[in-house]
Amino acid sequence: MKRAPRRIAKANPSPYLPPMASFEDIRNDFEFLDEWDDRYKYLIDLGRNLEPYPEDFRDDAHKVRGCASQVWLHADKQGDAIFLKGDSDAHIVKGLVALLITLFSGKSAEKILEVDPEAELKPFDLTDHLTPQRSNGLHSMIKRIREIASAQTA
Repeated sequence: MKRAPRRIAKANPSPYLPPMASFEDIRNDFEFLDEWDDRYKYLIDLGRNLEPYPEDFRDDAHKVRGCASQVWLHADKQGDAIFLKGDSDAHIVKGLVALLITLFSGKSAEKILEVDPEAELKPFDLTDHLTPQRSNGLHSMIKRIREIASAQTA
C-alpha cells in the first residue's frame, strides 16, 4: 500500500542546509503521486520552500548557461562540504533546482562527483515528462554543480 506524501517542510533557518525533506523522502513521495499534474505541483512546492536566494549572487557569474529559464546557483564551502543555494524565474524549474540541491548539497566535492545523477533521477521519470528545454536545463544544472565540485578538488 502506498503512503501519502509527507508535507514538505518549511524552510530551514540555516542558510545553506537543504530546506526540505531528504532526497530519498522526496523520491518516495514522488513515486506515490500517480498523476503528473500532482507531480508538477509537488515540484513547484519544493521550489517554493527553497531558502531565499541572495540578490548579490543573481549575476552572470552564478547564472547557469543552457537553461531556457533563468537559473542561478551559488556554492559555499564549509569544511569539506559544499552547500548549494539556487533559484529560477520558472516555478517547475525552481522545483528542479530544489531537487538537485537535496541530491548534492552538504556533500564533499568528491562525493558530489561520485553521484550518478542519471541513476538517482531515473525513478522520477523526468526525461519523459519534461519539455526538451527543461530537460536540457536540468542537465546544464547538473553540469554546473559538477564543475563547482571539480574546481574544489583541483
